[in-house]
Amino acid sequence: MSDFGTFITAVALQYLLVHNLNASATDVGVVNAARWLPYLLFGLLAGVYVDRRRRLPLLIATDVGCAVVLGVIPLLAAVGGLSVPVVVALMVPFGLLTLVNDAASTSFLPRVLPAETLEAGNARMIQSMSAAQTVGPLVGGGLVGLIRAPMALLVDAASYLFSGLLLATIRIEEPAVPVERRHVLTEMREGMAWVYRHPMLAPLALTSHGWFVFNSLLQTVYVPFAIRDAGLNGFTLGVAYAGAGLGGVIGSSVSSRVGRWIGLGPAVVVAQFLFPVASVPIVLAPHGVIAVVMITAGMICFGFAVGLGSPLEATYQQAVTPDRLQGRMNATVRSFNRGMYVIGAPLGGVLADAIGYRPTLWVGIAGVGAMAVWLGLSRFRHASSGDT
Repeated sequence: MSDFGTFITAVALQYLLVHNLNASATDVGVVNAARWLPYLLFGLLAGVYVDRRRRLPLLIATDVGCAVVLGVIPLLAAVGGLSVPVVVALMVPFGLLTLVNDAASTSFLPRVLPAETLEAGNARMIQSMSAAQTVGPLVGGGLVGLIRAPMALLVDAASYLFSGLLLATIRIEEPAVPVERRHVLTEMREGMAWVYRHPMLAPLALTSHGWFVFNSLLQTVYVPFAIRDAGLNGFTLGVAYAGAGLGGVIGSSVSSRVGRWIGLGPAVVVAQFLFPVASVPIVLAPHGVIAVVMITAGMICFGFAVGLGSPLEATYQQAVTPDRLQGRMNATVRSFNRGMYVIGAPLGGVLADAIGYRPTLWVGIAGVGAMAVWLGLSRFRHASSGDT
């Protein structure tokens, strides 16, 4: 449910910035950076925090908190108090709440499912997200036209609230919280050492960090490029973004089979090489109707790559990490991944304003391609679901 609302916001918030608030590409980059800044500043601390607490209450509380923060945006828009700096300020607490939710969510799944069903469980989670990504942007594009972008964000706020209520119905006995606690810095270092000294997790994490730099650059430029250069409106932008959800459903449906067929490591590497391929039809899209087709095709390929690789990556990380380190492992990887938006998003905005949208997109394509080559040459290409 919260994913459904999030993908409505993916269209509505970007449209609000570009169309309603007349934001530049640099402004869009700054807003995106603010959303992910808490991951960079507090991500490691969040991992320690999650490992010291039961995870289900954290999931419920952070969902409710996200609902409150997002609900402020349409209220401010209604009274004429909304501006780019205000949106930036609101994205910081929203990012902090989603940081804790991310760390707790990924760490909670291994407590719900037996180890032998984790891969299937992660694939179902990606399918659920991809289904939301298919419908959410279409609804978001329609809502932008019907009730305007600020009010469309209320739907996302409601989805977070409903998600929190659904989570509250889960009945599970979580392990007792550890009584003995070491210094926070000691526990943070232990989580980082586990990730960056592990022969397989280290190359996966480092290439993921690099991928997020260049992907955040691409994501920052996509919407201004699509609206201003390719001529998309709110609805056709929603159609294009829905393509990513469709591709994600297909990719996650075959993820486990591809992993068994060619091996977990090779399957993840193949997914990484699909990312630069996906962006080529987008950057080549002309102005007009054909642009909708080309951008949608690129988004379908992008979603397929996410659906194919993400369940396998998550399963591998969960399988090789002991429960006591799950929160710190997830927070370490995710905080630095999402923290890369703080670098890539403003960089994308500045480059787009300086050299244009298409040249900036080519820079991003080259970057994600380089990360795919790096991962393909690393030891992770030999990773197997049987690793411990």
